[in-house]
Amino acid sequence: MPESAAPRARSDDVSGRCPSREAAPDSASAVSSPSDPAAAGNVAGTSAAPAPGQEGEPLCRHRVARPGSIDKERKAGAAAAGSSPTARGTRRQQEPRGEVMNPAGGARSQLPARCRVLVLLNPRGGKGKGLQLFWSHVQPRLAQADISFTLMLTGECLPEGRRREHPMPGSPLTSWPPCLSAERRNHARELVQGLELERWDAIVVMSGDGLMFEVVNGLMERPDWETAIRKPLCSLPAGSGNALAASLNYYAGYEQVTKEDLLTNCTLLLCRRLLEPMNLLSLQVTSGLRLFSVLSLAWGFVADVDLESEKFRGLGELRFTLGTFLRLAALRVYQGRLAYLPAGRGVPGMPGSPAADRWDRQGPTDGLLVPLEEPVPAHWTVVPEQDFVLVLALLHSHLGSEMFAAPMGRSAAGTMHLFYVRAGVSRAMLLRLFLAMEKGRHMEQDCPYLVYVPVVAFRLEPKDGKGVFAADGELLVSEAVQGQVHADYIWMVSGCVEPPPSRKPQRGAPPEKPL
Repeated sequence: MPESAAPRARSDDVSGRCPSREAAPDSASAVSSPSDPAAAGNVAGTSAAPAPGQEGEPLCRHRVARPGSIDKERKAGAAAAGSSPTARGTRRQQEPRGEVMNPAGGARSQLPARCRVLVLLNPRGGKGKGLQLFWSHVQPRLAQADISFTLMLTGECLPEGRRREHPMPGSPLTSWPPCLSAERRNHARELVQGLELERWDAIVVMSGDGLMFEVVNGLMERPDWETAIRKPLCSLPAGSGNALAASLNYYAGYEQVTKEDLLTNCTLLLCRRLLEPMNLLSLQVTSGLRLFSVLSLAWGFVADVDLESEKFRGLGELRFTLGTFLRLAALRVYQGRLAYLPAGRGVPGMPGSPAADRWDRQGPTDGLLVPLEEPVPAHWTVVPEQDFVLVLALLHSHLGSEMFAAPMGRSAAGTMHLFYVRAGVSRAMLLRLFLAMEKGRHMEQDCPYLVYVPVVAFRLEPKDGKGVFAADGELLVSEAVQGQVHADYIWMVSGCVEPPPSRKPQRGAPPEKPL
């Protein structure tokens, strides 16, 4: 999608304060503040790259035996952080999570002062610089905030015995798990199904939106899914599509930024340790598959751009801009039937479908949905038109790091944004919509073909199986799909106690405390 704005200033404030949206956050002023909770046990210095999947105590403070260099690096890092080097910490003790009140309603949990996180990183995401960005932008801040980590690489493996040089000189990666292929999809999904999650306080996903999709679905496929899905999650952007990270950046009150600035902001959110419950979208398809989305389900134009631009992933975020122009040149119309349940029109006590009852053992009950072979309930709204350019169900504010798709504010607990563009829109108008979306002004274009409605459930049935679906950017086969939002179902690392000015959700009771 069109992405052209230059990154604006970011904040290096690791305190719990919320920056003003009128001015760019100040830089570095609170990094070394003695009263800053994120600076407890300040540890400066540059650590070595541990072997993926191996763990230190804590890993972020490991040293490399490079005579004459490590002490200089530690002192230089300390000077940059405004603190002095400290001795290596003692073994981490289990600490209870704190809890702070959220003015928007309900309780907000907090990670312990000294916590351990699992970092799942896709080194091939985006431009393929995720590993380098982790060591240059993320690890130093985690060290200062006294957050230890276990680093695991996903999606890519090297044959056993091979050696690959790490971007940090003198720190080769040597313990890669062996595999046959150079790249594996659903690796993270398989990985989280067998992990002992109690070893970590949170799971940090560093890649694009697709890796978070894998992780959440892997958690929901575990025998202990009810416990596993309560593990706090954190999104650090290092892929092409970073919509979830951009949304969290917006909710925290930061200016819209991209690339390294966005990564820095999201890392600072992790350092602050605040958690907030967020919605989860349950999806059912005709083949019987059930999936869970943390961001969006797209059909038509948006899905085509997302998936067809995959071959340009080396361009990073620019791949969506190029993909948009290519698809505009050959604009398609997609036929299908769309129905939805508007927010506020739910029927309390509506019995769940037999399909939902069958899936109860592996996920929450979709009580608003009936089997796909049955007509939608009478109180649903059925869209009379059957020719569309795009349909988009969106849980958050952003569709990309520079695509402010939902300027009406964050959806309330248990609801999502539903957009659709009817056939007949011109290429010029569609282009204006996407260009205006960078600033969230597409709803001001008075486009008669663009429709928006907040919903709690929907059903979309493509005609003749044409058009592809993209769930959080991941390809789904073209078949009938329906979805329901589950309110405040997962815990995410958030940032600011006060919601952004445009965000006024009526929040329900938060889920159980995260584990």
